[in-house]
Amino acid sequence: MSIDDVRDELAGDNARNKWIGVWIGVLAVLLAVCGVGGGNATKDANRANIDASNTWAFFQAKNIRRTSYILAADELELTLLAQPGLAPEAAQAIKAKISAWRATAERYRSEPDTREGLTELSAHAKELQSERDVALRKDPYFDFAGALIQIGIVLASVAIIAGTSTLLLASFAAGGLGTLLMLNGFWLFVAVPFLG
Repeated sequence: MSIDDVRDELAGDNARNKWIGVWIGVLAVLLAVCGVGGGNATKDANRANIDASNTWAFFQAKNIRRTSYILAADELELTLLAQPGLAPEAAQAIKAKISAWRATAERYRSEPDTREGLTELSAHAKELQSERDVALRKDPYFDFAGALIQIGIVLASVAIIAGTSTLLLASFAAGGLGTLLMLNGFWLFVAVPFLG
């Protein structure tokens, strides 16, 4: 069937109802796209939230280890002060251990090569939280868009039965607004105060 056949078919006796049927089909496709967008926004928010929580947990574990090394080095320094008569070999071994533990504690503060230092972990966790927040801002747009598109489908269906143009215009308005909200959910062009 060519586009000319479709146009001829739609120009028949029930042309108005056929065009409304096409409009309902368009709204159904938009509703499906809206559902995918909303589902993806939810999944993105959950994934980013889990990743951020895991990164902060790793940050805390690394910080605890760093603090343990610092405390151990401090304790050995106090041992050297409290026992000035230690054998030179023992004092030298203690000083070497203090130096090694302080170096490890400093390395834990920043490890740009592995991105597993406290500085890098903190920055990465904040990036993940920002990703989560963006996804959470997108989600309500898809919810409201889906509702408006569904209302547009219902109004268009009732317009076929009732034969009134008022309901059809309301369907166009609901479907159009729903489409705009859906597009805003994908790209966040504007922030609607009560939605995001």
